[in-house]
Amino acid sequence: MSGSISPPESHFPVQGIKWNFLTWSLLCLVSGALFLDGIDLSMVNIALPSINTELGLSTGQLQWIVNAYILGYGGFLLLGGRVADLLGRRTVFLTAVAIFGITSLISALMNDATTLIALRFIKGISAGFTVPAGMSIVATSFAQGPARSRALTFYSVIGTLGFALGLVLGGGLTEFGWRVTLFVPGPVALVILLLGMKIIPVASREKVTFAQFDLLGTLSMTGALLLLVYALVEAPVNGWGSRSTLLMFTMSAILIVIFIRAEQRHQHPLVRLGILRSISLLHANVSAALLLGSFMAFQFVTTLYLQDSLGWSPLEVALAFLPSSLPITLLGPKMGALFARKGTTLPILLGLVLVSIAYALLLRAEPGMPYWSFLLPTMLLVGFVFTFGFPAVNVQGTMNVRETEQGLASGLINTSLQVGGAISLAIITAVLSSGNKPVIQGQLLPNMNVAIMTFAAIAVSGVVLTLIHLSVIKKVSQRKKP
Repeated sequence: MSGSISPPESHFPVQGIKWNFLTWSLLCLVSGALFLDGIDLSMVNIALPSINTELGLSTGQLQWIVNAYILGYGGFLLLGGRVADLLGRRTVFLTAVAIFGITSLISALMNDATTLIALRFIKGISAGFTVPAGMSIVATSFAQGPARSRALTFYSVIGTLGFALGLVLGGGLTEFGWRVTLFVPGPVALVILLLGMKIIPVASREKVTFAQFDLLGTLSMTGALLLLVYALVEAPVNGWGSRSTLLMFTMSAILIVIFIRAEQRHQHPLVRLGILRSISLLHANVSAALLLGSFMAFQFVTTLYLQDSLGWSPLEVALAFLPSSLPITLLGPKMGALFARKGTTLPILLGLVLVSIAYALLLRAEPGMPYWSFLLPTMLLVGFVFTFGFPAVNVQGTMNVRETEQGLASGLINTSLQVGGAISLAIITAVLSSGNKPVIQGQLLPNMNVAIMTFAAIAVSGVVLTLIHLSVIKKVSQRKKP
């Protein structure tokens, strides 16, 4: 990539909110990679029944088509963020995008389940490097204040829109075959790679030595995250109290203890523990986990109900989710100005309140209810968690963080998103399967109302947390007054 033609570094960081074509090109390019990560994950969810029909996979193999991606993604986000800070965000971003594209093309040709799952794992790892590197490119390319807030909001909105629209795109592409769904992200990623080689600036950085790599911290935290996500994914199948589940949770906890000790002693830690003293950063990370956790549980239950109980096609399910993308499409571009005026905590609170109401409305669902009555209001309200919630947690999770730790901060926020999603899915799967009752055509899923109350409670806990956060901010502000 040394032959690339990059814009002059002096152009960055961008000041103010009036941007030229070069600035918008950089922002759109990096945001495009996040959009691609989002649509890939949600498109494959829709394609699973078609994959199963052609390859004849077991239930365990089928779930790992998605879970392998989540495992690689969630397990390597922190490492990806730190490597981007040390080796160069541009280099890490472009390399990871290239791997993402190549594995997409190869995976579309696979007939062997084990190879396909392995490729999905590699693809997840590449996303684990792409996302924090891309997010830190945005954060460091725009000056702290309104410019960075607006840029990060745009970046988050595009990524969230990708996740929402991926369901629709997945439904449409699956009509042509599941291999098309796996193939399409490949050429798009390679286009992003070629454009990125010319658009993303080469930033100066300090020389890195091997001593700066926190090897013990890297191995222990990556291992802890991999074991944690794997245990959460497998717990509904193996049992929460099974020997294998408890062993993995115990090993993950031991590795976290080793990690903390390593970070306290290393001169260049993978995660500077002092960064966790920021109340705003902690609030952003916990809120991110609750937001995505509740949404993924909602999506899982709703998709099962529509497909397995009501017999809807993948395309019909995708179109059912389409209204959730309307609020972010209409209001997303205005969020940067809102955050600049009101901060990020109130928008997070608003998103959590609206989505809590949305989930509670699902308790009205009865067999035979028309879509516009039982699901459309929920879908429209869910759109506001995309509009207010996700962009706000991304901005809050990276603001007031030193430039050299932007990759770390973005890695933390995205790790919280993935782990929150994995925990919630594991809980909801356990709730739905606890009664061991079969799905009856045209009826509610077994334990469906309990599952709805569970992910609604996850969202409500976020409301309570944010109200406490606002109270703490108010008290701190009063203490600072003379």
